[in-house]
Amino acid sequence: MTDVTSADAIHTASGKKLHLGWALVLISIAQLMVVLDASIANIALPYIGDDLNISSANLTWIVTGYALAFGGLLLLGGRLGDLYGRRKVFMIGLSVFAIASLFGGLAQNEAMLLASRGLQGLGAALASPAALALITTTFPAGPARNRAFAVYAAMSGAGAAVGLILGGWLTGTNSFLGLVDLDGWRMTFLINVPIGLFAALMAPRFLNESESHPGELDIPGAITGTFGLLGLVYGFSRAGEAAHGWDDPWTIASLAAGVVLLAAFAFIESRVKHPLLPVRVFANRTRATSFLVMMVVPAAMFAMFYFLSLFIQLVMGYSPLHAGFAFLPFSVGIVIGAGVSSNLVNRIDARFIAGIGTLMAAVALVGFSRISVPDSPNAVAAAIKSGALGDSVNYWSAIFPFIVLMSVGMGAVFVPLTLTAVHHLRAEDSGIGSGVLNTMQQVGGALGLAILSTVALSAASDKKSELAGAFAQQGLPPEQVGQLAYLGSFTNGATAAFLVGAGLITLGSLATWLFLNVKHQELATDGPEAAPVHVG
Repeated sequence: MTDVTSADAIHTASGKKLHLGWALVLISIAQLMVVLDASIANIALPYIGDDLNISSANLTWIVTGYALAFGGLLLLGGRLGDLYGRRKVFMIGLSVFAIASLFGGLAQNEAMLLASRGLQGLGAALASPAALALITTTFPAGPARNRAFAVYAAMSGAGAAVGLILGGWLTGTNSFLGLVDLDGWRMTFLINVPIGLFAALMAPRFLNESESHPGELDIPGAITGTFGLLGLVYGFSRAGEAAHGWDDPWTIASLAAGVVLLAAFAFIESRVKHPLLPVRVFANRTRATSFLVMMVVPAAMFAMFYFLSLFIQLVMGYSPLHAGFAFLPFSVGIVIGAGVSSNLVNRIDARFIAGIGTLMAAVALVGFSRISVPDSPNAVAAAIKSGALGDSVNYWSAIFPFIVLMSVGMGAVFVPLTLTAVHHLRAEDSGIGSGVLNTMQQVGGALGLAILSTVALSAASDKKSELAGAFAQQGLPPEQVGQLAYLGSFTNGATAAFLVGAGLITLGSLATWLFLNVKHQELATDGPEAAPVHVG
């Protein structure tokens, strides 16, 4: 813990001694827990479906339900922290998350499990923006805060990869803490219970409370903003599913309702005395650019996880746990990238660090787009019969280098842009600023996956039709024709999605180079608890 700050502890204005290392441990545990929970249950889905008799269509709600509640309630969660105390909201969020995880782990039917996932999303939406805001208000500006943000960014970026590994391992266990025999999938939920409750109980000891401003909650804004975001996240998620798509009536209705509600939200916010989302949060060009880029970059990154994890399992034939370990270099790389960038941001302007990081990620996605497998009908059939279609793909030469490149690039993006996103915010706006940042990442991820799924489906359709026709002529059963055609065309779609994702990140890089205008000297001294410093 001594590397976290230059001093082991600081004293607050009230005389309370804060151990910054332990404060960061609690915040990091909370962030890692809420991020990895978006992916930890993915590997367990088949087991959950068999055990609780949940249809394939409804299984997707185990993932979507969490994403909906998390993404839709983030703005409200951030503002509640500003109004009623960030430590208090942080503790409530962790407690709700832990209790919801207990219900999920003990679920006896589909309704109970889906309700628990929504409740987990609520807990995450309360805890996550409060965690980020607590860093800005607990750690002094400069190297200490930069290192704390590096750890936070590493937890945020590595969470998905850690979730895949942990999900694969826990699904294979059959007891809770060695005491009670349980189906392995239940462990993916129950593991959160002791961790979440411990972090919540320890928070008063290591985290300082912020000022509260009760009575200033914008109820109309909370309703329209929350349901508007729910509409967008649901619509984008549904658009990205092959069974629905962009022309599905519910997709269109959800997106339209989301846009209308957010327009009403914007009108309300311009009129009320204490808005849920103050316009001043976006007034700073550097901050607005940070929000925009932090929406675009995760859009491509989440899609990379989605398509690459499917490619590794479906085409290369990896087991779920093996696939999880294939992403382990991403976790290591993002920690390294975040650590290096946290030191560089003290000496180099954020524009250069984040700009180079986005370009590294774009190059990595171009590298993924060059993956190729046999694509003629005879070659596809022969490759699948002999083992796996992806036997011709070498993990260490075709995938590993680009996973490392992208992870280091992401670490170089997340740290400086998280710093600039909360740069020069008023102390009373730290929570909502953190909520906006988290919301941009969630909405960006849903939007990116929807767009790139559409790209993948379109790019794969011609090849799928060609393969299906060839296999049908060979007299294969219809279900086998469909499976072989899907596997044979999947790589075409995935590589097209990677290439478009590279284009998205390149646009984010361009915005970073052009509009991210803050000097590293300012980041070292300027923050919510300090007055602006004029440099030069």
